[in-house]
Amino acid sequence: MTTKIAVLPGDGIGPEIIAEALKVLDCLQAEFGVPIETEQALIGGAAYDATGTPFPAETLELTKKADSILLGAVGGPKWESLEYSVRPERGLLGLRSELDLFVNLRPAILYPQLVAASTIKPEVVSGLDIMILRELTGGIYFGQPRGRRINEKGEREGFNTLIYSESEIRRIAHVGFQIAQKRNKRLCSVDKANVLECTELWREVVIEVGKEYPDVALSHIYVDNAAMQLVRNPKQFDVMLTDNMFGDILSDCAAMLTGSIGMLPSASLDRNGKGMYEPIHGSAPDITGKGVANPIATILSLSMMLRYSLDDAVNADRIEKAVLSALDSGLRTADIYSEGTQKVGTTEMGNAIVSALRKSKQ
Repeated sequence: MTTKIAVLPGDGIGPEIIAEALKVLDCLQAEFGVPIETEQALIGGAAYDATGTPFPAETLELTKKADSILLGAVGGPKWESLEYSVRPERGLLGLRSELDLFVNLRPAILYPQLVAASTIKPEVVSGLDIMILRELTGGIYFGQPRGRRINEKGEREGFNTLIYSESEIRRIAHVGFQIAQKRNKRLCSVDKANVLECTELWREVVIEVGKEYPDVALSHIYVDNAAMQLVRNPKQFDVMLTDNMFGDILSDCAAMLTGSIGMLPSASLDRNGKGMYEPIHGSAPDITGKGVANPIATILSLSMMLRYSLDDAVNADRIEKAVLSALDSGLRTADIYSEGTQKVGTTEMGNAIVSALRKSKQ
């Protein structure tokens, strides 16, 4: 059966990095017989420019019919002056909401070849392998009411609502414990239960769910301490369970432990395992069109797609090994470059990974 992948290049460097990922898909199809069919659609600023909305109905229809989704990036300064309802990011949030992609998996892995690229001491980050599990369709990003207004003093106010239901917390907690069971059986839940009633409930529900997983060691940490500990001693963590906003911030913090945010993929899954896969970095308008963006996070997102949605661990492993092979050869994009390595551009890195993937068949 042919796998149908909806491809959403998006804005900024999105089309550039997606182009390299598509080379990998073409290689899997041509060299390893993986039956893949891709179809592209607009999202974000590019969609707004073409249709007047960041999330066209045609894009939603395509993503609903697809077996999986590959996304580049959305947003940029060009669209920052738009009304909130039509900004590029609304397309991404709309996609998550419409498809109920409530589980966000963000691995933070430091490959041995890139220890020198991290700004943290090697002894602190060597061997790092963390999975950050972020709730993606609730919390303050979606809570109502929200907006801006003039208060009784005549001052401008902005307001947002942080809200989680018990069922929302319970379902993400179950996923967290199940992932921990497949790793090192340690789950650390992040909250701010000493200040926020919403996260007080978060902790209570996570503890309740944890009783169903006696083989997993459960711990709790306040989000401010979690940020500090990620820099101080990140290897103490295995799986980190977070709400939407905390996960957004902490996963970007963890990204820098690995040397570059350009190295980190992510998966956003529904209850049936259908997912959207994307690098966690943004559209990087400052380097758009310069051919220097790192495509590795996008290519590794394909590996996650094969592993988590398409049940193809063999080819997922092939992609990961091809990335390691390219790094072993000394090739580096600018964001992970260090003395003694060879700086290459987006296309060169993508070609090197495809070449390594092709050779793995021999």
